[in-house]
Amino acid sequence: MGDQETRAALDRHWAASAAGDQDAEHEIYHEDVITDYPQSGERIHGRADLQALRSHHPAKLEFTLRRILGSGDLWITEYVIDYDGKPASTVSIMEFRDGKVVHETQYFADPFTPPAWRAQWVESMPGF
Repeated sequence: MGDQETRAALDRHWAASAAGDQDAEHEIYHEDVITDYPQSGERIHGRADLQALRSHHPAKLEFTLRRILGSGDLWITEYVIDYDGKPASTVSIMEFRDGKVVHETQYFADPFTPPAWRAQWVESMPGF
């Protein structure tokens, strides 16, 4: 699978995630995918368990993509997941083999108010 095909698969994946289409969202994953959530120390084995876990999420989710970068077998997506009105900045690192994701690591970060002491060196990012 070339970069254009992988990028198209990622676009379909994130669009399906945003639409709540669980079947289309999980087509990108290999049957034996491993997904890691480092903040909670959780590892999910297999596409079936990953889809089941995500299908039972109690919050209303909204996705805002910031950017997708990658080539070959390594792709990174930066996005915001809004959980019932509470945003979390998220990074997904996907490793592909034979056109399917075999390993994904997702990092989640809650927003925080920047400290006043550094105001002279920074500006607000668009959308904040």
